[in-house]
Amino acid sequence: MCYSTALRKQKEQIEQELLNQIPATFSATTNYNPYYHLNGFTYGDLQIIKMDEEHTIYSAKWGLIPDWAAHNPEIFRKKSNTLNARSESIFEKASYKESAENKRCLILADGFFEPHHENGQAIPHFCYQPSEKYSEGNMFLFAGLYNEMEDGTLTTTILTTDANPFFAEVHNKKKRMPLILDEHYFEDWLDDGITDQEVNEIMAIGFTKNEFKAHPVSRDFYKKGVDTNKPYIIEAVQKNTLF
Repeated sequence: MCYSTALRKQKEQIEQELLNQIPATFSATTNYNPYYHLNGFTYGDLQIIKMDEEHTIYSAKWGLIPDWAAHNPEIFRKKSNTLNARSESIFEKASYKESAENKRCLILADGFFEPHHENGQAIPHFCYQPSEKYSEGNMFLFAGLYNEMEDGTLTTTILTTDANPFFAEVHNKKKRMPLILDEHYFEDWLDDGITDQEVNEIMAIGFTKNEFKAHPVSRDFYKKGVDTNKPYIIEAVQKNTLF
């Protein structure tokens, strides 16, 4: 599961960071503001790089809407949660199959939140990639799928996979993690010439080799009516990280 993310860098920093990975710049139509906490259930904008335009960053509504549900996205969202897609079944699910074959994307982030359970209580944790350059951590890219509505609006979903040993400790109940791709696989993921089998291979072996850390954050994270898109929501509530 990955239902909450962060992307705190400015446009110029993002474009600079991508230069040595998969060079891309923001589309003139992209409405981007840095954020500390984006709750997926608000269906806000994630920033993505699409298969057919790998050098451009676009905004996409979080929660993929397949073509057959595009006539009424609101009803579809009430019945279906497409904020995440299990990587193991994207070629089997009607909501994802066409996108898995033809509309894969990379999704930008520099942090995300996962629940850690202790004594029956969920404790929100902020996960990030330590950096010598950025105090807030490095940027990374999720493997994702997208679709385009008739009016040009993009929608997207983050792929998840079985947790590795680190994230199994953090997300210790469901033991899942978002599929954060190693930069070695960025171009392959966006290649429209690869087979379904090759896509499955990337999902199986393509998780980043870079180190991640996680620490507990304020339980305001779970409170309704509280604006948690603030710097404090990523701050550790105790001095040392747990993981």
